[in-house]
Amino acid sequence: MSVIPTAPGRQVVRPAARALALATAATAAVLAALPFEGRLAPAAGVLVLAGVGAVALDRIAAFHPHPRFGLANAVTLVRAGATAVFAALALEPAPLMPARAGWAAFGLALALLALDGLDGWLARRQGLASAFGARFDMEVDALLILALSVLALGLGKAGTWVLAIGLMRYGFVAAGWLVPALAAPLPPSTRRRAVCGMQIAVLAVLLAPPLGPPTSALLAAAALAALAGSFAADLAHLLGVR
Repeated sequence: MSVIPTAPGRQVVRPAARALALATAATAAVLAALPFEGRLAPAAGVLVLAGVGAVALDRIAAFHPHPRFGLANAVTLVRAGATAVFAALALEPAPLMPARAGWAAFGLALALLALDGLDGWLARRQGLASAFGARFDMEVDALLILALSVLALGLGKAGTWVLAIGLMRYGFVAAGWLVPALAAPLPPSTRRRAVCGMQIAVLAVLLAPPLGPPTSALLAAAALAALAGSFAADLAHLLGVR
């Protein structure tokens, strides 16, 4: 069943497109300034943001019934740009080998975690909360977690199993295609939000240059265990398991 865009929703597409163009240009400039050995990683980073933007522009008219893009969505878009940078670094971690660069990445990841709590507050403050904004925020979180988990592997902070942190949410979505009951909406959950924040926090800490195995692996394992427990609780709820 298609959703008919509202009149205010149609009006927001143009400012959203301008914001996306600005974010893409800024992200491309950051990637160009980093000392990547080849062009694949920075190009992939730009493509990641372009893909996020294309989906956002396709959905915003139907699910954001306001004529303004809003500061909240702008903050989420900034986070999406930074996530694209981390996606490029996940493909080629070499620029983070100098300690100074590693600390900068650590600081950036923590800043993204802090901003994650700002966009929702801004949306409510401006009266611009929407289903689009909530989903945009959630998808950027998921993509950031995936990028940081791949980066943790590339930096040798944990074994291949650390990718499960980033892939679990996408596996859950895929399971919903196979088992319709798993695609049902879940009620808001403080536990789910806290576990998501924990994943970003732990993966950010893993970027700290002095931290290595076995400590880094133990931290990642604790985060993965919490995430698995949270998804297990959601599965039990959706399947009616008591």
